[in-house]
Amino acid sequence: MKKYIALIPARGGSKSIPLKNIKKIAGKPLIYWTIEAAINCSKIEKVYLSTDSEKIIDVARNIKNEKIVIVNRSPETATDTASTESVMLEFANFHDFENIILIQATSPLLTSKDLEEAIMTFESYEADSLLSVVEQKRFIWNKSSDHFVKPLNYDPLNRPRRQDFKGYLVENGAFYITSKKLLQETKCRISGNIAYYKMPEETYYEIDELADWEIIEKLLLSRNKVNKDLKSKLKNVKLFITDVDGVMTDCGMYYSENGDELKKFNTRDGMGIQLLREKGIKTAIVTKEKTKIVEARANKLKVDEVYQGIVDKLSIFEELREKYSLECSEIVYIGDDINDIPVLEKAGVSFCPNDAVDEVKNVSDYILSRKGGEGVVREVVEILTMNI
Repeated sequence: MKKYIALIPARGGSKSIPLKNIKKIAGKPLIYWTIEAAINCSKIEKVYLSTDSEKIIDVARNIKNEKIVIVNRSPETATDTASTESVMLEFANFHDFENIILIQATSPLLTSKDLEEAIMTFESYEADSLLSVVEQKRFIWNKSSDHFVKPLNYDPLNRPRRQDFKGYLVENGAFYITSKKLLQETKCRISGNIAYYKMPEETYYEIDELADWEIIEKLLLSRNKVNKDLKSKLKNVKLFITDVDGVMTDCGMYYSENGDELKKFNTRDGMGIQLLREKGIKTAIVTKEKTKIVEARANKLKVDEVYQGIVDKLSIFEELREKYSLECSEIVYIGDDINDIPVLEKAGVSFCPNDAVDEVKNVSDYILSRKGGEGVVREVVEILTMNI
């Protein structure tokens, strides 16, 4: 029995954008983007494209990969009023699998990395189902009459600043995970204990109208340009420098009953440092704080250079550059706060966590999908090692 399969419904009868599933966006037919994401996810064993259209079938056949399987969709499940659940249930009646990942072709910003991490979340929390979401920091109002409204998620008399507002999670429709058993029992794509996987805010958009198409195409073209530029920049990296608090940790302040300061590190970052060492790339930690915890962690990871209690990080950057006879273009830096900005601007390639301060996001070459302490170093290393 296959543990994870992906199902991508692609109807031929779209009204708002005729044959949108095979219309080219950013140089590829729309369905290619989500099919590629699913194919490149190591945990997905088969990717099923369910369609009623011969034109879609003809385009899909150009994808030469043993994972992709095209299945016919009955006329009853391909009408304007048919639910997506009807497609899923029809598919489940004829195929053997343990868990199904429903992927919407109208969410081309989906990546294989999203799917990998979502499955890990689904498994680690032993969830019954999982859905993809984005975090929105918007103030919501509800009509109380024809002319007046009432706030739903905040108090106007105590309006929070954006950085202090927790916001809320919004379903972005990119994908859903559930078991075959629950799908058939509940007739619903999600049920039971439902976990979530948070995607970047721009993935809020789904392609329903031409205006959505234009927005997403620009995002895809921009992302592809970033990937291309990064690939070129990362070829000659010889030194990897990272901050600690807010990058290797979640920036939280933890204390024991005895008042000892504690820090929470992510074990995946440790493997990331090892992968860099295997590639012959030097590693360094430069942090404003000075603790024995960081020293111990650095020793365990066999980090080449450790500088603590540093206010002027740029001076250390220059010291390391001279020590190893490097050009700025050969150095990668990760930072999250304003004291990192001078180095972020000088380094050949700069990265920041997803929850870095806005000033840092504005100067970084690449904003990561993970927050500080969630494996930020590992994410950069994965990007780096794929491009050298």
